[in-house]
Amino acid sequence: MASSPSKPELNEFRAEASAWFSENIPLQPDFMMPLTFMEVGTDEQFEFLVDWQRKVYEAGYLGAAWPEEYGGRGLHQAFQDVATDVMRRQSSPIMLNTIGLNWAGPLILDMGSEEERRRYIPGILSAEDIWCQGFSEPENGSDLGNAQTKAVREGDEWVINGTKTWTTHGSYAKYMILLARSIPDTARKYAGLSFFLAPMRIPGVETQPIQKLTGEYGFTETYFTDARIPADSLMGEEGQGWAVAMRTLEYERSARGGQAGGLSIVAPDHGEVVELARRAQRGGRAAIEDPILRDKLVEFMIEAQGIALTNRRASIGPLVQDRPMSIPLSGKLMATEFTRRINEFAITLLGQAGAYAVGEPEAVDGGISQRAYLNAFSATIGGGTSQIQANIVAEHVLGLPKH
Repeated sequence: MASSPSKPELNEFRAEASAWFSENIPLQPDFMMPLTFMEVGTDEQFEFLVDWQRKVYEAGYLGAAWPEEYGGRGLHQAFQDVATDVMRRQSSPIMLNTIGLNWAGPLILDMGSEEERRRYIPGILSAEDIWCQGFSEPENGSDLGNAQTKAVREGDEWVINGTKTWTTHGSYAKYMILLARSIPDTARKYAGLSFFLAPMRIPGVETQPIQKLTGEYGFTETYFTDARIPADSLMGEEGQGWAVAMRTLEYERSARGGQAGGLSIVAPDHGEVVELARRAQRGGRAAIEDPILRDKLVEFMIEAQGIALTNRRASIGPLVQDRPMSIPLSGKLMATEFTRRINEFAITLLGQAGAYAVGEPEAVDGGISQRAYLNAFSATIGGGTSQIQANIVAEHVLGLPKH
C-alpha cells in the first residue's frame, strides 16, 4: 500500500487536478445530460460519457489508488479522494461505468483471482467494458435471498435461465455481476446461490428498456434463456454467492472503501435552491423572505455540509469511538434521502408552477427540479431501500433486536 502523502503533496495534486478539469470539462452538449449513472438511456449520452470517462482515466484522475499492474496509478487513496472532490466542486459530468468502478471493480480486486483482476480491471477503468448488476428480480422485490434465476452446470459451461430487472446499463453492458441459484432445494435459501461475472453479449441474453415517470430510460429487464457462460465465470465457490453479494452491497452502499472514484450522481446544489427561493414568489414577495422557508433552507445547508464532511468525520476517532460503523452504514441512507428531500423542497418553492415537467413551456428552469426529484427515488431503492438501510443502522449500529 502506498505511503500516506503529506499535506503539501496533496495540495500540489489538487492544484494540478483543478487546472486539468478547468481546462477539460466539456461544454453542455445540445442534448439533455443524465443526472445519475442510472439515467443513461440514449446513444448520445452513452457515447459522450464513455469518451469523458476515458479522458479522465488517461489523465490519471480515475483509479489512481488501484494497483499499477491492473491499470491504476498505485497512489494512496487520499489522492483519488482529492481528484473526486475536484470533480464535485467543478461540476464534472458523472462517470458512466459506476457499477464497474465502484462495485464490481473493488470486489474483483478484493476477492477475485489474479487472472480475474488482469482480465477485467483495465477495461473497467477505460470504459471499454461496461458492467451491470443482476440482483433484483420481478417477482422478489427486495428479497434478494429468494433469487430464482437458475444456473445449471453442463461441462465447461453454466446454463442460465431467468429474469433480472432494474438492470442499469443492461442494453450497453459487456458484463454483469449475476446472482443465480445453482443448488436447488437447500434447507437455507441463501446456501443455494452462486455469484458470476457473466458476459452479456452472448446468445440467450435479451434486454427490454424500462421507461420511467420522467420519460427517460436507463434501466432494462434482462432475460436469460438457455444462455451459456464459461465455467470460469463463477466467482468464488459454488453456493457461496450470498457472501459475495453481501460484500458487493458493502461497496454499493459505500460501507467499504476501495472505489475507483468519480461522480455517480449530480449532487443537489443548495446554492441553486437558495437562488430559486430568491426568484420564487410567496404572497407577492420573494419566497426567501418567508422566515419558515428561510429556516428550512438553513437546515438544508447545514445538512449538505455535514454530508460533504462525512468521510473526514469518519476518520476522527473521538467522533465515532462509541459507534465506529455509524457513518459507513448510514452514509447511503443519509445522502439519497437528502437528495430526494431537497429536490422536493425546490418543487414546493415553485407553487403551482411545480406541476410542470420537462418539455413543457411553463416549466421553471426547464423542469430540472421535477426531473431531479423523480429520478432521486431510484437511488433510495437501489442497493437496498431506505427502509432496509434504516433497519441496518438499527441492528448493526444501535444494536436493536430484529423483532
